[in-house]
Amino acid sequence: MTLKRVIFVRPGETDWNNLERWQGWLDTPINAHGQQQVKKLATLMRNIGVARLHTSDLRRARQTAEVIGRMCGVTPISDPRLRERNIGRWQGMKLDEVRDWFPDQYERYTNDRYTFRIPEGETLEEVGDRMEEAFREIVAEDEIETLAVVTHTVSIRVLLQRLIPGFDAEAARLGNSSVTTIEPSGAGWRIVVANDVSHLEGLESRIAVELEDHNS
Repeated sequence: MTLKRVIFVRPGETDWNNLERWQGWLDTPINAHGQQQVKKLATLMRNIGVARLHTSDLRRARQTAEVIGRMCGVTPISDPRLRERNIGRWQGMKLDEVRDWFPDQYERYTNDRYTFRIPEGETLEEVGDRMEEAFREIVAEDEIETLAVVTHTVSIRVLLQRLIPGFDAEAARLGNSSVTTIEPSGAGWRIVVANDVSHLEGLESRIAVELEDHNS
């Protein structure tokens, strides 16, 4: 059996998404609305036939993966390499707070998003390195047709920028409990659908307006 598709899943909504505070590696749980989202998401995953499930080890991702796993009859495989970007001293802050409290750092961040290191955190390049390493290992086990990866907004976008020619990580937006599906194409990958939230059946799926999407 050959791998046919990889489905990237953004975790369900958290209270910090609503407050527009950057979460990074903080272990925030999904909220009541997020739990409703994830139940509908899990039904979709079962209907698609997800046979293997990998997840970030952050709480909001694990909670999302556990619901999917129960619905699909699979045990989530936790991997810290699938975490959101570590934003160090900026965790828990809003964008305007970073701009006001750390103006010099914020200016460097906006001028060089990819290689700028957030104090005590990561560069986007480092996020891409660990995500790509994890992804290559995950897809090497191709004895199944469909696998899902529960990870985070910035991590998904940075990885897709590496995998998909022309993918614009800065322009892409991913809502809570959205799915983004890719499939093999020649020697590489292509996007089948991005930021699909149709399975939520009208439940709001929050998309932050700033580049970093408040580290979902």
